[in-house]
Amino acid sequence: MDKHVFIESAKRVLDIEQQAISELNQYIDNNFISACELMLNCTGRVIVIGMGKSGHIGNKVAATLASTGTPSFFVHPGEASHGDLGMITAEDVVLLISNSGETGEVVGIIPVIKRIGARVISMTGNASSTMAQQADIHLCIKVSQEACPLGLAPTASTTATLVMGDALAVALLEARGFTADDFALSHPGGSLGKRLLLTLQDIMHSGSDVPMTPLGSSIKDALFDMSAKGLGMTAIVNEQKQLCGIFTDGDLRRVIEQKADLHNDTIDSVMTICCTTASPDMLAAEALNIMEKKRINGLIVIDENKHPIGALNTQDLLRAGVL
Repeated sequence: MDKHVFIESAKRVLDIEQQAISELNQYIDNNFISACELMLNCTGRVIVIGMGKSGHIGNKVAATLASTGTPSFFVHPGEASHGDLGMITAEDVVLLISNSGETGEVVGIIPVIKRIGARVISMTGNASSTMAQQADIHLCIKVSQEACPLGLAPTASTTATLVMGDALAVALLEARGFTADDFALSHPGGSLGKRLLLTLQDIMHSGSDVPMTPLGSSIKDALFDMSAKGLGMTAIVNEQKQLCGIFTDGDLRRVIEQKADLHNDTIDSVMTICCTTASPDMLAAEALNIMEKKRINGLIVIDENKHPIGALNTQDLLRAGVL
């Protein structure tokens, strides 16, 4: 067999499936808006049901909805008619998927779903099908042809279904104002979740790397401590090593403008007393939010006795991937 045939076959598939996706534009209409509004206002769950290849796509659609802010799960139609319909309530929206719109296992449970009181959205390739007619809202996913040369294996039609499901999920995501932080909460095992679930203890400077200056020290001595640790700040502590204030690069600029005596004036007279602090178990994402709101570049981390045990700045958050 000529190896070029593989390339030609693959490119033909891509062309057909790209065409199928482009044809979906005509179906992003008032029905799509109504489906989005129904799912957005749903007080229960979005239940996705499909058989065969449509079921595999439905599983993915349900997973995408759930991970982007729309509570959802998949129910197999065969299992539904043997007890799993008990998972559906009147507060739910049911999304039925079938290219033909005549899948017996799905059509057969529509009357029960209606009796339960759940609203029904159908996604089919036939606007005249039983599923389309019995649904409250119909989304058309009709394609001109399958990529399979026999016209039998679901190929372009399943791609179109998947893309329509993604369109629903993303439209709802944006309508909800769903953020990266929200996404991380449902993906704690992913790289984004791991970054946002870091605590300050995971990324702060600790031990001898924490800049500290005793009360009564000169401003010059405080500058040496700041420079040595390179965090743009130093914690001012009393004899018990408890935090009394902070001196930062911003404070230094103000001191220079006021023409203070760096050699003789003590740090007590120029430090910021009511400084913002954090605990070691605080989420790094929460610390970032505090720093952005207060427009500060660093935080001192203290224990329950007000002893400075850590310090960090925006560069540490950047390196950790939180910023």
